[in-house]
Parts: sequence; C-alpha cells; structure tokens
Amino acid sequence: MTDAANPFAAWMSQMQDMAKAMNPALESFTPTGFEKLWPTMPPEVVEQFMGKGVSPEGLDAKTKMLLTLAGLTVLGAQAEAQIRMTVRQATAQGATKQEIAETIGLMGLFGGLPAMNKAMELANDVLKETE
Repeated sequence: MTDAANPFAAWMSQMQDMAKAMNPALESFTPTGFEKLWPTMPPEVVEQFMGKGVSPEGLDAKTKMLLTLAGLTVLGAQAEAQIRMTVRQATAQGATKQEIAETIGLMGLFGGLPAMNKAMELANDVLKETE
C-alpha cells in the first residue's frame, strides 16, 4: 500500500507524519503489556453479570470465559492482549491450566496451528505470572 495513487496509503502516511511531529516517542510505542493496567474483575461480579446471575439456567461465567478464549484463539495474533486478559479472568473464575490448554488446543482445528501455538504461548506467559 505504498502506491501514491492509493488514498488510504496517503492518508496513513500523513497521519504517521503528524503523530511523529506531535510526539516523537510514539514512533517506538508498543501496547504490549498495556492490558495489565486493567485489573481482573472479582469472580462474584463476573458471575453476576456474565454468568448465572443473568441467566440462572445458562452457562456459568467460567464456561463463558473459556468460550471467549476459544473465539479469541481462532482470531490469532490480532487478539494478543484480549487473550492474556481472558486467561487471567478465566483463572480467576476457577479455570484450571488443563481446561485452558484444552480450550486452546481444540481451536487448532478451527484457527490453525499457528493461532493455537500463539494463544498457548500467551496463556503460558500469563499462567507463569500467577504462579
């Protein structure tokens, strides 16, 4: 997309130049680890608003967190921060390492091995932090 006739490329280049001029430090900014600023919600709150509190006959919050992790795994590398946050929240809801690994492993069938491997790597990093 470096073609000068491409209006999107021209717009992106203009916005990048403007960002560099306004704050040169943004050139090396990375959002990796930024999600640590958001704390994990208490399990009771998550259960009340995402689990049995909303739907007494439905899925509990831990199961919903594992389903969320499954969907994010299929999305692949574009959801790194969300995967890390969901793993933290799933463990707070009582999900075991085995349940997290199985959830991610099953998604290798749908999202492919690279997406599964990346999600497993991210999950392992989070789980090491909590040990």
